[in-house]
Formats: sequence, structure tokens, C-alpha cells
Amino acid sequence: MARSELVMALLVAVLAAGCCASAGAVAYLSKLPVTLDVTASPSAGQVLHAGEDVITVTWALNATGPAGDDAAYKSVKVSLCYAPASQKEREWRKTHDDLKKDKTCQFKVAQQPYAGAGGSVEYRVALDIPTAAYYVRAYALDASGTQVAYGQTAPAAAFNVVSITGVTTSIKVAAGVFSTFSVVSLAFFFFIEKRKKNN
Repeated sequence: MARSELVMALLVAVLAAGCCASAGAVAYLSKLPVTLDVTASPSAGQVLHAGEDVITVTWALNATGPAGDDAAYKSVKVSLCYAPASQKEREWRKTHDDLKKDKTCQFKVAQQPYAGAGGSVEYRVALDIPTAAYYVRAYALDASGTQVAYGQTAPAAAFNVVSITGVTTSIKVAAGVFSTFSVVSLAFFFFIEKRKKNN
């Protein structure tokens, strides 16, 4: 009996410790310091095509911060984020302060080790990126992978991505030819049937 109580007490203690540890790893955007300066090559309103165009993203530690502010930074994760105009009436793109629930930045551009001098990455817009307006955000991550700071381009200066629709010119031509053929066939058979009735 005492043994089962001891096992149960240990199990409860382990579960409680796990819950506390996971609760401590929650990051809120409003509480993260903005310590990274982030720039992206597309200009505001520029239209990029998925699978074709390349974005150059650069990031560096903000020079106005205190020295040693980046001691906990182990890596930098760069993501494409939906601009506010592309989030309207789309719950699946909604911004949430709790970064585990946030759906703004769904598309990972790159993750690289943190360097105090900053970094740069070239990213060809993936074919599965939906048509929308985007900006770029970079998170500084600690050793556990939790966001501890960030920086971003201005959401108001967002660029647009046009995704691949899958409808090529040859498909459009084939659809036009078959549509014309069907209308001509209908008219021809209508004419034949009318002629048979008159005879």
C-alpha cells in the first residue's frame, strides 16, 4: 500500500513539474523585446510570384540595446507573416499574443545559428505560399527553442505574393477549344433534328 502511494506521489510530482515547465516556456509577443533590426528586399506593394522570385532577408542586433542583451540568443528563425489586410475575416490567419496560438507567421523562411554581427538569407518564395500580403518577422530563440526577442519589417509596408494557380495557357486553350466544339456540336445536332422533323 505504501509503495503504491509513493509511486502515485512521484507520478503527481513529475506531472506537476512537466506542467510548470511547459507553462514557463510560453512566449507572448507583447512581452518580447524588439532587439532585431530586420529588412527584406521587396519594396512595399511589390508583387512576387511563388516559385520564381527571391526575397533577401537581413537581420542584425539593434545597436540601441544594452551590451550583452543577446547572451541567451542561440538561433534566429525567420518567417513570412500575413499582413493585417490579408487577415481580415480569416480566422486561420488570426494574430494571437500567445505565440503557440499565433497564426500570423505560418511560413518558415529559414533558421540559422545566431551571430552577433547579424545574418542574411535568400529565400525563393515556395510554391505552396498562398496569395496574400506579407511582411517578414525574425525571432531570436534560446537554447530550448523558445522565442526570447524579435524584429520585423513594417506590416504597413507589406509586399504581395501571387501563388501558382495551376491553370496554364495550354489548359485554357484546350478548355476554349472543347467549349467551342460543344456549342458547335449542339447547334449542328439541333439543326439535324429540326431538319428531320420538317421532312
